[in-house]
Amino acid sequence: MRVGCHISIRGGYLEAAKTALRIGAQSFQYFPKNPRSLSVKAFNRGDAESCALFCKEHRLASIAHTPYPTNLAADEPGLREATRLSLLNDLEIAEACGSVGIIVHFGKYKGTDALQGYKNIIQLLNDVTAGWNGRTLLLIENQAGEGTFMGTTFEEHMQIRSLVNEPEKVGFCLDTCHAFASGLWRGDNWRDVAAKGAALGYFSHLKAVHLNDSQYGTGSHKDRHAGIGQGAIGLQHMAQFLQSDRIASGLPVVLETPVPRGGTHAEEIALVRKLAEIPHP
Repeated sequence: MRVGCHISIRGGYLEAAKTALRIGAQSFQYFPKNPRSLSVKAFNRGDAESCALFCKEHRLASIAHTPYPTNLAADEPGLREATRLSLLNDLEIAEACGSVGIIVHFGKYKGTDALQGYKNIIQLLNDVTAGWNGRTLLLIENQAGEGTFMGTTFEEHMQIRSLVNEPEKVGFCLDTCHAFASGLWRGDNWRDVAAKGAALGYFSHLKAVHLNDSQYGTGSHKDRHAGIGQGAIGLQHMAQFLQSDRIASGLPVVLETPVPRGGTHAEEIALVRKLAEIPHP
């Protein structure tokens, strides 16, 4: 398992990778562009390719996170086209940076016909993958059930992937806070959750983990991250998760927890490695 955290690209893609290495991370996540806009970014390809070379040299894994406005289930034609172009832009940047994939939330449908929301997700994934021939994957992230219960189960993720035209271009990212908040994982039942996911084939396509504790209890449907061991999941249940053979398989395991004031995630990365019983490199 490659433990890391989210890193700012304020100094560029290469600098983000160097920052990750300095704090003892073996993976990192970044926003490829402005996280609050779907605008297409003209990026510095040389910087991105230098990032890829640096990561290869130091065995760093990276994943990119798509902007917050990204919504696969949206109805509005203009927004869907902007999302398609934005996702292709994210894929291009992430590919140049050598990243495993781009994280995209499952999607939230605002209409009354939930089935249409699922159809929208499948169609937009088809529209994006039809225009993409790189190695970087679209990684669909599970949701907490905040506002809508869509995207909270393994069954939904597997069904969506099975229905897209090019499923080989789609994988998954599992967020522990979201799994806990949605009620998928209660904390004390990871063995049962893992068995269910394995039976469905979910873990065969799991390419990244967002490791977050939860400020609220299981089934709360509130997406509020807490530091590892500082929330309702707790250290014991997090250790059980990390030591699962479904997780300890070389995956990038990325913290999206609050950064200590004036500090870094270095201590929390060390804590996670201890919980997972992985010797520090």
